[in-house]
Amino acid sequence: MKHALGSSLLFLFAIILPLQAENFTYDFHVDNPTPYQNEPIRLSVDINQTNPDVVLFFNFAVNPSKAYRVVQIDTVQDTTLHHSYIHYLYVLYPLKEGPVDVTFDLLERVTDEHKVAYSFSGDRDDFKKLETVDHKVEVPPVHIDVKPLPEGTELIGDFTLDWEIKQHTAEAYEPINMKVVIRGEGYPPVLDHIFPQEGEVSFFRQPPVVKNFPDKKSIRYEVTYTMAVSHDKSFTLSAVKLHAFNPKTEKSYVLEIPEQHFDIHPADRSILLDSSDNPLPFHVDFSWFVTLLGYLLTFAAGYMSARSIKKKKREQAALRHPLEEKIAACKDARSLLQVLMAADKQSFAEETEALENALYRNGKIDLKQIKHSLREKLS
Repeated sequence: MKHALGSSLLFLFAIILPLQAENFTYDFHVDNPTPYQNEPIRLSVDINQTNPDVVLFFNFAVNPSKAYRVVQIDTVQDTTLHHSYIHYLYVLYPLKEGPVDVTFDLLERVTDEHKVAYSFSGDRDDFKKLETVDHKVEVPPVHIDVKPLPEGTELIGDFTLDWEIKQHTAEAYEPINMKVVIRGEGYPPVLDHIFPQEGEVSFFRQPPVVKNFPDKKSIRYEVTYTMAVSHDKSFTLSAVKLHAFNPKTEKSYVLEIPEQHFDIHPADRSILLDSSDNPLPFHVDFSWFVTLLGYLLTFAAGYMSARSIKKKKREQAALRHPLEEKIAACKDARSLLQVLMAADKQSFAEETEALENALYRNGKIDLKQIKHSLREKLS
């Protein structure tokens, strides 16, 4: 018995008594070393400079772990040169039962006034790195023994539940909106769902909205669940019972939503069913094929007509006298005279003479009329 008492006192002495360092003291402790799983406890961290002959800065963090979760809720810092003081306050949630060690990362940075002044000299665009001598401080972990929760516990803490269902009568498949709010202090009361799936009832769920309200003692939570439910006939949702455990009083309790019945008006079949068939009953209808065939025949006739006209033009062009194109291409009397002389046809003598009179004896001619006369002779 004396041995056990001595061990307990030694444990409390180890975690509460400020530990001495060369330039500062530190004190890391929890307010409850034997919490229940997921029970929020407070972790206090105090670092106080004791050597006024140096300038101290500290880098501190609680090491992350799958065994616990920490949330900082308060901080006090005094960075006066030669008297540095830091106080951090966390809410710590142990996530598993059994022994858990909370570990830390602490770095002591030693410098002097001249180096601090030099680092802040110049403008903000010419900031100089502060020169420090850094020492990693080996901090012993804070040990806690985590107790298991009562079987079937869903919520851990002191919570209340409010629910709201504005209607219990609806039309078939009309969504009925519901809202459930859980408030209180403890582990965040976030659940996968509030109402379990029942039969063919359709649930429409949104992710819960989580709000937290930290103060210097704890964190209060408000979690809002918004959902809708629908069905084509009347139905009843079974009562909801959420099993909670308050670790401060070490008592279990139940948050309950009573059974909910909903009257659903079935859809009127006389409205849903038309007096006439729409669409009409299936029958073989070839009218669309006849119409399509008419379109295809019209298109084919037009296409063949166009090809026939184009072919006729090509044939007519092939039957034209070779001189006709050359005569048509002439832009003036001189070029036309050269074409006629090259052709060396006696039938063009009249037109040739008229062109020569115009070119060499200042005679007047109508070039279009001469071309027309030549085309008639070639026809």
